[in-house]
Amino acid sequence: MTNSHPESVDGKRERLVRSATDLLYRHGVDSPTLAEIAHAGGVPPGNVYYYFKTRDELVGSVIDARAAGLRQLLDSLDRRSNPRARLKALARAWVANRDDIAAHGCPIGSLCSELNKRDRGLDQRAATIIATAADWLTDQFRQLRHEEARELAMTMLATVQGAALLTNTLRDPSILSTQIRRLERWIDSLAGPDT
Repeated sequence: MTNSHPESVDGKRERLVRSATDLLYRHGVDSPTLAEIAHAGGVPPGNVYYYFKTRDELVGSVIDARAAGLRQLLDSLDRRSNPRARLKALARAWVANRDDIAAHGCPIGSLCSELNKRDRGLDQRAATIIATAADWLTDQFRQLRHEEARELAMTMLATVQGAALLTNTLRDPSILSTQIRRLERWIDSLAGPDT
């Protein structure tokens, strides 16, 4: 397999992606400078362009990191015994991050929303993360034998994203916690007693 990015034997590229992921989440896509990202990653600023030819290429790597993190979470949830357990575990994962969401918003939703305001193609790339979540949720609702599985998946995503927006705007983690508890009851009602 060919890697289109320079090898990072000393981990500089990975440190840049980690620091960019963190800073873009906390300060927005356009706010941190490349020098700030490099400094936070412990990488000399002059090295940034060795690993990333453009800022958008670095942002693309942040998108890839977020997508990989979501895929890893969903893969871990797939080891649960049934779709009800998987759906509720995903809901609890959001609650576990409620303080960060109150401070900075949903890491994926905020990234997608910010990139959607730009016209550089990164918006469509970021949207695939939401699509991955929607597809996984749809599959879980199908396993619960619901014909309207896609609509149920979108209801769950819309509830979480709306709650994340309100949680962040009002800086109140209890909003997300309350909505997730409601989602868990909703999941139970959809799953029925045998699943």
